[in-house]
Amino acid sequence: MLGKALLIVHQKTSDPGRIGRLLREVGYDLEIRCPNLGDPLPETLDEHDAVVIFGGPMSANDGHITPGIRAELDFIPTVLEAGTKLLGICLGAQIIARALGATVTRHPDGITEIGYTGIAPTPEGRRLFDRPMMVYQWHREGFELPRGATRLAENEVFDNQAFRYGEATYGVQFHPEVTKAIVERWTEKAAHDLALPGAQARDDQLASFDRYDAQVEIWARRFLDAILGTRLSDG
Repeated sequence: MLGKALLIVHQKTSDPGRIGRLLREVGYDLEIRCPNLGDPLPETLDEHDAVVIFGGPMSANDGHITPGIRAELDFIPTVLEAGTKLLGICLGAQIIARALGATVTRHPDGITEIGYTGIAPTPEGRRLFDRPMMVYQWHREGFELPRGATRLAENEVFDNQAFRYGEATYGVQFHPEVTKAIVERWTEKAAHDLALPGAQARDDQLASFDRYDAQVEIWARRFLDAILGTRLSDG
């Protein structure tokens, strides 16, 4: 057993998907908390060895109106001070960036990324992203690179697709956790978002999942190995 991983989600129906499966596979005990539903966040990280903050439909700018988002923004310094391994996914990455003083905003042209898009490694990111890859996205907002952070991956729509801050904190704008069931659910429950500029049709997203997900699985195993010190890619 590697220890306990705290998974922070944002809705009753949230699903840690692939990331939860891989963490269990390698030996983490998972504790899932949803501050938006009133779950408190720990005052210290003494009982947790890793933290993952997942995505959601709200904004990292909602701290003044959403107590759960405010609690997460206030929690980030506790994680950073403890030096605990921290991964933010989509909204989670935006919350980390916002807590570090960076701006989170919509694209100036109103474009979204919903569906599969390409990302490419920066020179600094080649250890974790060894080649361009297609990844699943669902976001209207993007984050500015926090001061002191290193950009690891990028694309032409939203510059910042992945970053590292310090030695233990990572954020990715995309959704490596999605399973086909998650894509099916999101494209059904949030079908209204598929009319937004840049959104891909449901059938196209499902076809792209079949085409690209095996590559994402391989990448996710290697990525978690690198940031958590696990041995998933040996399995």
